[in-house]
Amino acid sequence: MDGDPAVEPELDTFSLILPLPYRVAVILVLGVWAWAVNLHYLAILKIDVAGLIRYSNRTTVAGSSHHYRTYRLAALISIPLIISLLLFWSVTRGQASLVLAWEILPQSYLILLALLFILPLKRLSKAGRYRFLTILKRVSIGGIAEAQDGKFGDILLADVLTSYAKVLGDLFVAECMLLSRKYSSTAKPDRGCGGAYLVPIIISIPSLIRLRQCLIEFFRVRKSMKQPGGSISTGWGGQHLANALKYSSSFPVIVLSALQRGYDPNKIGMSEAGLFRLWLFFVFLNSFYSFYWDVARDWDLTMFSSTQERNNPEHPWGLRRHTHFHTKEILKLSPHLDHFNDLEGGIFIMEFLEVLRRWMWIFFRVETEWVRVNRGPLSDDILLVDYAIDNSKLDFD
Repeated sequence: MDGDPAVEPELDTFSLILPLPYRVAVILVLGVWAWAVNLHYLAILKIDVAGLIRYSNRTTVAGSSHHYRTYRLAALISIPLIISLLLFWSVTRGQASLVLAWEILPQSYLILLALLFILPLKRLSKAGRYRFLTILKRVSIGGIAEAQDGKFGDILLADVLTSYAKVLGDLFVAECMLLSRKYSSTAKPDRGCGGAYLVPIIISIPSLIRLRQCLIEFFRVRKSMKQPGGSISTGWGGQHLANALKYSSSFPVIVLSALQRGYDPNKIGMSEAGLFRLWLFFVFLNSFYSFYWDVARDWDLTMFSSTQERNNPEHPWGLRRHTHFHTKEILKLSPHLDHFNDLEGGIFIMEFLEVLRRWMWIFFRVETEWVRVNRGPLSDDILLVDYAIDNSKLDFD
């Protein structure tokens, strides 16, 4: 494959510097740093994230804070990434043939990254990594724990996965190209690798996970109402169906995007302009539904709150809440950015901004849950932790 003139011109400047496997690695590592910053800032606000997600406080008792240990894990996985990148740049020197030939370097780092999360190394926050993998295993099939077992943590991770959907799709593409004899994984990404619809299916998995979690919650509410002495104070579960509908609204966007990428008028039976307008309609529907849910449900905000309520320091309200979602909505809805999203550098920026949006969302979501637990839910809240936190009852084993 080295020196293949039919392949080399397809590599743009961005791909010569940061091939697809490295892009995936960078976004994954940044996610760990972002979580460390989340924990650090929330700790400054005296918000007990460990209590909310029912995580053992053993590390805090030992004198090492959760955010410190997460920072250390992020630093330890960043060092080999930096070394790998510097080695890759020094070896390839921006030459397409060498970039194609040295795919072993980024792929080796991805393997190392997986091993660092799996191997039982005590110095790498063993307890935290084990808890993460346990939750990931449970939510990967759409499972969700009971409130006393860390339901809020399951929902946080599942929502984070929805922001990493495109990154997971790119990870599959990189590994698919690695196993293919036709490509190098550092070549121009073939997002049709494995079939035209396999990547869209992978991208839709995180939304399917949240959809199933919402349905599980709905049936739990219905079951509790049928039990003797069951309370109807939590409603009939309609809010969980509404939340499930929000995640369902992302599927038409994914399907129509796939149809536009491989447009064939003979198979689709619709003009390309009509297909685009249909896609745009579902983008608006999904975006504004998600916007409403974030504001009114996840953060307990409303444009019609009283001045006294908005000025309450315990109420998560203010301009600091507005900025984060605008980036996502504008980038998603602007038609002139369609070409921008077809460029590899543009796709990477979109993925980075979505992860950045989710990082900011976590601050607001955790703060709101903390207020609910300590102040009590509003009349129409969705209470994820069904009783106030009592650290003395947490598991310290």
